[in-house]
Amino acid sequence: MKEQKTMYMNGYLGIVLILGLGGLGLYALVQEKLVIAILLEAIAFLLLTSITVIQPNQANVITFFGKYLGTIRESGLWMTVPLSVRRKMSLRVRNFNSAKLKVNDIEGNPIEIAAVVVFRVIDTARASYDVDNYEQFVEIQSETALRHVATRYPYDNLDQAGYSLRGNAEEVALELAQELQNRLAVAGVEVIEARLTHLAYSTEIASAMLQRQQATAIIAAREKIVEGAVSMVQMAISKLEQETGLQLDEERKAAMINNLMVAIVSDRSAQPVINTSTLY
Repeated sequence: MKEQKTMYMNGYLGIVLILGLGGLGLYALVQEKLVIAILLEAIAFLLLTSITVIQPNQANVITFFGKYLGTIRESGLWMTVPLSVRRKMSLRVRNFNSAKLKVNDIEGNPIEIAAVVVFRVIDTARASYDVDNYEQFVEIQSETALRHVATRYPYDNLDQAGYSLRGNAEEVALELAQELQNRLAVAGVEVIEARLTHLAYSTEIASAMLQRQQATAIIAAREKIVEGAVSMVQMAISKLEQETGLQLDEERKAAMINNLMVAIVSDRSAQPVINTSTLY
């Protein structure tokens, strides 16, 4: 199915025509021309069934004895095909908030995830006749696409390699919107935006994964501190030898490196120890 424009005319002119035919029918009845009066009144009644009112951002899908004739998108009062069935359909932008789904990420960890989908109908014929209920179709396909995308990525990338659901929300949202558009095109629906609204580990593993994240953060911080400490020690020894001309043997360098590393890397304030004698 593909949306097409149907035949229609100004509804105000149609009302004038209906009133005129009705008046002529009454005049014929007064003149005792019964057959003409009945015919005129019947035509007026048929034309009356063709009057329809369309609100802004609304469409009427016209069906005549089981055949799709077309769609009226312009708001106002219109006259269309008599005895036709007119189905009103909203063209407004709408939101769908999915329920919190429990799925496993690519690493098998159970997570809770939810999303909001912003959509609108762009093809009224497909939305009416290619699916039973396009709103229910949007809901089911949105949750299906969300499950599929969630199983393709880990919740969090601890090694900073590749995408993750928590660390790459924009990329995941774009992929979710693209997959939804592919799924909902058959229903004549355009996906404007899709965003994650909830993302968390399931309650049964939340505390364990929190401890894992904290441990990973501590290790990463320690790596940065050690890297900076090594650079600072190298700079200190180099500047000491260049500016004072002091040449340290390997044992004195080792002792200085040990003291500086302890002072820099320690997470507590270092207690200075004054050596009053030589290293030997």
